[in-house]
Formats: sequence, C-alpha cells, structure tokens
Amino acid sequence: MRALIVDDSRAMRMILRRALLECGFDEFTEAGNGAEGLTALESAPLPDVAFVDWNMPVMSGVEFVRAVRGERCYEAMSLIMVTSETSSESIDAALAAGADEYVMKPFTPQVLADKVALVRASAT
Repeated sequence: MRALIVDDSRAMRMILRRALLECGFDEFTEAGNGAEGLTALESAPLPDVAFVDWNMPVMSGVEFVRAVRGERCYEAMSLIMVTSETSSESIDAALAAGADEYVMKPFTPQVLADKVALVRASAT
C-alpha cells in the first residue's frame, strides 16, 4: 500500500513511516506542508491513504484536506488527520473538511493501525 505523509516535522514523518511499515504500507511519499502535498499528488502514484498534520506553514492540513476533497480524481484516497489539535471543534472541523479519520498526537502504533483498518474497511 502507498502512503502520503504530510507533516512539517521530519521526525514525525519518520515516526509515521516506521509505524506504517507495521501496518502493511510499503511505498511512501513525504511532504513538509499542504502545498508540497498537493504537488506530490500530481507527480507520484495516487496513495491509498494520506496522513496529514494540521499546523504547517504555507498550507495547513485542513486546507490540504479541503483541496483534495475538491478534486474528483482523489476521491478514492483516504485522509487521516494526525495532529496535536485535540479539541472537539478541531475534530469536527477536520471531519467536515473531508478527513476520514482523526488521530491525536502522541499516538501509539496500535491506534494508527486501528484507524488504518477503519479506512480500509470503509473503502471496500
């Protein structure tokens, strides 16, 4: 499976990559903000799931989610917010923008695996 990891923290991208390897992902594309994430979508094979941070420079995660959901060519891709934003308002805003699931940092690999399983099940 292919994953796009959009996070401005190189360390968090590495943590996500390691955890996703355990979930069965074997191809990764990384981006440091939402704008880079959109560019990556145009130049790489479509990922099965994008894992998106909220607070990033240039283009936030929620802006990225809205942009992706505005394009029909990406409708098969699942979007999981992975963020330190923990308020119910933030969760509601991300889901309203088009995120499929929401993971709060810090997370365990099991939480991430459970969310991946949920989006896989809903995609079939």
